[in-house]
Amino acid sequence: MKTGTLIVASMLIIAGCANNSAGGNVLTSFVPSGGGKNAVIDALNGGIIDPTVSATLSADDRRKALEAEYRALEVAPSGQIVAWRGSQRAISGEVYAAQPYEVGSQNCRQYVHKIDNNGQTTSTRGTACRNEDGTWTPLV
Repeated sequence: MKTGTLIVASMLIIAGCANNSAGGNVLTSFVPSGGGKNAVIDALNGGIIDPTVSATLSADDRRKALEAEYRALEVAPSGQIVAWRGSQRAISGEVYAAQPYEVGSQNCRQYVHKIDNNGQTTSTRGTACRNEDGTWTPLV
């Protein structure tokens, strides 16, 4: 009986960490000082999206992709996929980040962003570090 209870408890914990697939605002877990959600997206400076793919995305789809990068960096456990779907059904993506590590006084994470655009998949890897104001900046 203890094993069954442990399994159920584990499932509830995992479910509590799951993505919000209903499309709610998930950027409310942390709002950096002085700028809110737009500051989060602006600080990503285009993220690690391949420039040739980024050029094909609408502004709304690019925002969804950058929000997924932010969620993966800020709140997702290591290896958890943060998926997004564009307004055009043929475009979607997923982002996952590795364990955070420190460089000086900053937390940094390596991450991967895969984008499927009409059956063509691109995968880009990068690293971002968290700034004092709570935003994340990709390293170039």
